[in-house]
Amino acid sequence: QVRLVQSGGGLVQAGGSLKLSCPASGLTFSNYGMGWFRQAPGAGREFVASISSNGGGTRYAGAVKGRFTISRDNAKNTVYLQMNSLRPEDTAVYYCAVGITGYSGANANNYFHWGQGTQVTVSS
Repeated sequence: QVRLVQSGGGLVQAGGSLKLSCPASGLTFSNYGMGWFRQAPGAGREFVASISSNGGGTRYAGAVKGRFTISRDNAKNTVYLQMNSLRPEDTAVYYCAVGITGYSGANANNYFHWGQGTQVTVSS
């Protein structure tokens, strides 16, 4: 049974930083691409970042490029999202997800298992 348990969200002032963690169990973690998505109130789920199974390939949404960094530690079965220079518009529930292949990109339909979500709130 695949399980993702997210942590690291919270309230931060604009310009601050947060790091989200998403340890996985129940799968051979190093075989799967991973992604982060977010959903703001009243909006649909949107792509944030993705990383390939070996960590060699990453992709970012334009809104976060240069501010957020996705990484993974296959020895710890964990994917991370470092968020710097946070803005009020980054406020959302953030979800990690397991891709169906070694690199699943920006399409949410390419992910088959999702974390429980963690709230990130950025105050102005």
